[in-house]
Amino acid sequence: MDIQNCTIGDIEKIFEMYETASNYQRSINATVVWPTFERSLVEAEIAENRQWKLLIDGTIACVWATTYSDEQIWEERNADPAVYIHRIATNPAFRRQNLVSVIVSWAKNHGRHLGKDYVRLDTLGNNQRLISHYTGAGFTFLGMFTLARTDGLPAHYGTAPACLFQLRIDGSDP
Repeated sequence: MDIQNCTIGDIEKIFEMYETASNYQRSINATVVWPTFERSLVEAEIAENRQWKLLIDGTIACVWATTYSDEQIWEERNADPAVYIHRIATNPAFRRQNLVSVIVSWAKNHGRHLGKDYVRLDTLGNNQRLISHYTGAGFTFLGMFTLARTDGLPAHYGTAPACLFQLRIDGSDP
């Protein structure tokens, strides 16, 4: 396994994985389905070295994005030094391999290196299966919150409450 920054050459594969994830969300009747994300968003993340890929035997197994500030979603908690993970999408050939645990381990090391205290992520809607998946990976579920402002966020953020998750990089209680 190898984790690297995505390159512009990966962009078609990233969007293919997003589309596959959206189709999967539809197939399981998820409360929220990912929209088609703006290409400029992903291009900016790649240019800023915030779009990541996990390679297994040279194949992209999953992708995700990071940011280090997420004020609209995390509001006053955004003051805490954190790595925020967004849009984890897994290649169907690598599902059920608990790749989230690999991402969590990487994110903790990445955050520690950057002097952060937390790794955080969010999902939308009351998806109990995903809530269980993230808590099983070590995150504390902080609850569901209605976001005060969704302007500038991808369209699906205005459709359901946000489920917020965090874990402390040092392993202490949140």
